[in-house]
Amino acid sequence: MTYETLWHRLTNLYEADEAKAIVRLVLDVRYGLSWADILCGKVTELSANDQTELEKIAQRLEKGEPVQYVLGVADFCGRPFHVESGVLNPRPETAELCRWITSHGDRHAVRSDGLTACLSPCEVLDIGTGSGCIAITLALDIPETKVTAWDISDIALRIARQNAESLGADVTFEHQDALIPPTDTRRWDVIVSNPPYISSEERDEMAKNVLDYEPREALFGPEEDSALFYKRIGDYAIQTLKPDGHLFFELNPLTADTVSDYLTHLGFQDIEIRLDQFGKRRMMKAVKPQIESL
Repeated sequence: MTYETLWHRLTNLYEADEAKAIVRLVLDVRYGLSWADILCGKVTELSANDQTELEKIAQRLEKGEPVQYVLGVADFCGRPFHVESGVLNPRPETAELCRWITSHGDRHAVRSDGLTACLSPCEVLDIGTGSGCIAITLALDIPETKVTAWDISDIALRIARQNAESLGADVTFEHQDALIPPTDTRRWDVIVSNPPYISSEERDEMAKNVLDYEPREALFGPEEDSALFYKRIGDYAIQTLKPDGHLFFELNPLTADTVSDYLTHLGFQDIEIRLDQFGKRRMMKAVKPQIESL
């Protein structure tokens, strides 16, 4: 089996460049083969057991299973997160959202990777944590921050706890339905969420490997209102954020204006929408005003 044979097997599902990238990722992560090794033909020198395993991997990829699930790992903000079919694969857009959060505020420090991090400790809530990628990243990148993460899925909470333990992050995970938030006295400096937001109308435009393998409850908003999660989280945030607290969302560009209008109605100020790397309105920040201005 050669590198060329492997990537050609995936071209029914992917463009050639993406097929090549997927195969290179498999050969690197699972077998430690560099691009130079591949060019030297070392794929054909794998042991019989490795060749058998590689064939099984190729068959799973040919069926459209995302490479992250096949390998059991996805890179997010430079860290390896365990993933499986019970959680969404972390996206680059979500990493952009994390970088925005870690760089907001008045006091910053430059981290070793060149990004900035808030110096002031704060209380952060991640709603719908999935693999834990947002919560764990913020816990590790913002010093002295206390992070709590909610999810309704027991599978997601198991995976997120596993990731927090393996990456050395201190995060409190709670089983909680975002549509029925608790009535408690906790107060947050930052609330962040990447909620289910895809509408049923967008289903036909989605890639088959996403629809067939990623959890639908984490992808699709309610049929009656695909922006419902944003509204209920906004309702909770306006009550529980501290004065000048920040609410961050990953957005569906199609409902960005609806979400912005709803948050404005609730009393949020300084609403800002940012574009992702593809030029889509993908991220939002809103600020709870000081008590005196309410």
